[in-house]
Amino acid sequence: MQWMALVLVISIAVGYLRGGKLRNLTEIRVTLWWLLPLGFIILAASSWIPGDQNELAVSLVLISYLPLLLFIWLNRDLPGLWLAGLGILMNFTVIALNGGMPVLLEAASIAGNTGELTLDAKHVLLTDTTRLPFLADVIPLPSAVLSLGDVFLAIGTGVFLEDQMRQPLTLFSHGVQGVPGSASNS
Repeated sequence: MQWMALVLVISIAVGYLRGGKLRNLTEIRVTLWWLLPLGFIILAASSWIPGDQNELAVSLVLISYLPLLLFIWLNRDLPGLWLAGLGILMNFTVIALNGGMPVLLEAASIAGNTGELTLDAKHVLLTDTTRLPFLADVIPLPSAVLSLGDVFLAIGTGVFLEDQMRQPLTLFSHGVQGVPGSASNS
């Protein structure tokens, strides 16, 4: 998930270079925001599952996508989130159909995995029997292999953050109530 941190940094840098303000990130208003950390906590928990507990790990991954997909659906009108949701749905589908995220051995080798590919409980080797192999982890990056869903998730997240940074600040965004004519009563 180091690649996602890089996406966040690049998105914020692009937003800033395009005239956005970092302060605007504190003004983001979304419906049921707590679904995001819930999904990511469940996803992180799946990383602690031993390699021989594939069904449990994959179940946790799939369960973690449910609050994320609900969050996306509830906030689908915000720029970029529908694209991020499409990426999450792609990953959900390929993982559900294959009992884990298929990983292309050659892509892992290019990404820097030396020797044998070590698969954790959430990943399986991409083979001739893999369903929807074009949605598998087949895109090598240094120290990571991404899927098409990951690319859509990254682009959608980037579009969302960049857009939010360029939004005008709302004058009364913190609930400050003004009294009509109060500025002229000095």
